[in-house]
Amino acid sequence: MTRGSSLRDHHARDAAPTEVGGWRLWLVGALLTLCGVALLARAIYLQVIDQDFLARQGDARILRDVKLSANRGMIIDRNGEPLAVSTPVDTVWADPRKLAQHPQDFARLAKALDRDKNWLARRVTSNLDREFVYLVRHMRPADAAKVKALGITGVDTLREYRRYYPAGEVTGHLLGFTNVDDVGQEGLELAFDQWLGGEPGIKRVMRDREGRTIEDIERIKAPRPGQDLRTSIDLRVQYLAYRALKQAVQENAAHGGSVVVLDIQTGEVLAMVNQPAFNPNDREQYLPSRYRNRATNDFFEPGSSIKPFVVGAAMKTGRFHSDTLIETGPGTLRVGIKTVKDKHNLGTIDVRTVLEKSSNVGVVKIALTLKPQEMWSTLHDLGFGSVTGSGFPGESAGILTGYEHWRSIGQATMAYGYGLSVTPLQLAQAYAVLGAGGIRRPVSLRRVDVPPAGERIMDEAVVRELVQMMESVVSEAGTARRAAVMGYRVSGKTGTSWKAADGGYNSTKYMAVFGGVVPSSNPRLAALVVVDEPSAGKFYGGDVAAPVFSEVMSGALRLLAIPPDDLQRVPATTLVQAQDPW
Repeated sequence: MTRGSSLRDHHARDAAPTEVGGWRLWLVGALLTLCGVALLARAIYLQVIDQDFLARQGDARILRDVKLSANRGMIIDRNGEPLAVSTPVDTVWADPRKLAQHPQDFARLAKALDRDKNWLARRVTSNLDREFVYLVRHMRPADAAKVKALGITGVDTLREYRRYYPAGEVTGHLLGFTNVDDVGQEGLELAFDQWLGGEPGIKRVMRDREGRTIEDIERIKAPRPGQDLRTSIDLRVQYLAYRALKQAVQENAAHGGSVVVLDIQTGEVLAMVNQPAFNPNDREQYLPSRYRNRATNDFFEPGSSIKPFVVGAAMKTGRFHSDTLIETGPGTLRVGIKTVKDKHNLGTIDVRTVLEKSSNVGVVKIALTLKPQEMWSTLHDLGFGSVTGSGFPGESAGILTGYEHWRSIGQATMAYGYGLSVTPLQLAQAYAVLGAGGIRRPVSLRRVDVPPAGERIMDEAVVRELVQMMESVVSEAGTARRAAVMGYRVSGKTGTSWKAADGGYNSTKYMAVFGGVVPSSNPRLAALVVVDEPSAGKFYGGDVAAPVFSEVMSGALRLLAIPPDDLQRVPATTLVQAQDPW
């Protein structure tokens, strides 16, 4: 190979890489140019043609939709007095992921929240997968403002509402309570939750990079507040009943008790109280044994307080009247394997005296003249064995078995209040039927402006005679002398029954009962008093329950301006003092 050819080959080898390297540089340059053009085109598109995109992306990072809590409707009494109101409170919340990045703030935040630092640390670190966690619910706005003023990253406040009950335990069982989210859980709060509860709204806010709200942008949806609920309750009468019952339970060392007061003309519940009571403002007292409404949910055997209705069933047949004679001697009566006894041998007495002296033998003899269906029909029509229609959550229907299953001994014991069970509200409604002249009206826990017509279940003449007979129960010769109300005629009936226990009855535990209407000449109010297990020595309904009736009715009649119908029995000195207190 010649020297010339060797040089040519060397130059050829050197020239090939140069040509390849130039092509690659050209390709890379072309790609970079295309990318630059694409980026430029995208920038022009976003900033000139589709300007809203960047605005939307920016908004998505700083704008948030926040719930606006709705104010729950008030519960008020029939005269407009507040029974339940919602007060504004603030809840402190945090974004755990942001707050966890500033552990140096835990100590002062925990102090402001009145919480332990370790609790706060656990609360934050155990929720790092979440953007929202409550720290403290329902703080006073002033205290929450101090927390917010700390300016701690990831911590903010939320406006909410908390339920407050001005009358406390006086209305606790009736009203019930709401949960921490202001949703009804018991009582009227639960029964009318949809009516009272509002609909939350939504607002849009601007937040900084730390999650703090810096500006309200717009209200997307206004919150709809709940509607107010006007109840049938007269808070003045409620206080009277609460005070009288509490005193009676304490004085008689009783297990508990209930009082129900009804407006006879409308069926409205003017008062409903129980003992022991609970304060709905104190969540530590939210125990079923404390907040259960005994007046609607508990049932008991009524004892002799059922006798007027059995006598009424007999009078409906036309075979009995107030002066119809009944032989009760020698004070005992054998029915099957059961011996019915009276406290004393009353001999031959009329029906009026059967009620006045509460004769078991007399009422059993009357009951056994009735066909089971006749007696059952009257008791059923009076409301026993079915709910009153009040709408109160958990209301019991009591127990009234079908007459097809009755035997003579069962019908006999039922005549003086054993073998059936009633609630205090049921029994109060039955007495209201007598006061209304035989018309049954539905029980209402809401104010009634136009009295309902009701349903006639007993002849008016029969009921009027029965109510007149029941006046003798409250006379000096009757079993309920202590139920008397000065200036008013009172018709009622006592009841004392053993409590059921272990398949039988405990002869040392009693239910003391009194039910009645007033004034007898034109009944306006019906009331039922139950005292459970009095154990201070007295246990008869006339000694324990009747005085409560007298105290409550004395005050209620005065407050409601119901005129007296028995002034001739009021001492002259009392009348003079009433006319001229000076």
